Amino acid sequence: MSDDVKTWIKDTVSNTKVVLFMKGTAQFPQCGFSGRAIQILKACGVENIATVNVLDDPEVRQGIKEYSNWPTIPQLYVNGEFIGGSDIMTEMYESGELKALLDA
Repeated sequence: MSDDVKTWIKDTVSNTKVVLFMKGTAQFPQCGFSGRAIQILKACGVENIATVNVLDDPEVRQGIKEYSNWPTIPQLYVNGEFIGGSDIMTEMYESGELKALLDA
């Protein structure tokens, strides 16, 4: 991963309260896991979901995996902290933990 991409990712997750690196967009998810992640965020009341379509840039797609040391997309960051993918988001949503984190 280039330093430019690493810096851009770090700035993006640090300066945006909720950001989802996903395949596609919030309006048009390009995979089921990304679609599920968007549904969960909307169900938690997040209105302006900041998303990064990793399909637009192969370097960002690979870079986010290296940045988080997590092999799959989507990836959710809240307040600069890596939360997880759609499976972890689902578990946290069902327990109420995700909504509490997003409301904090």
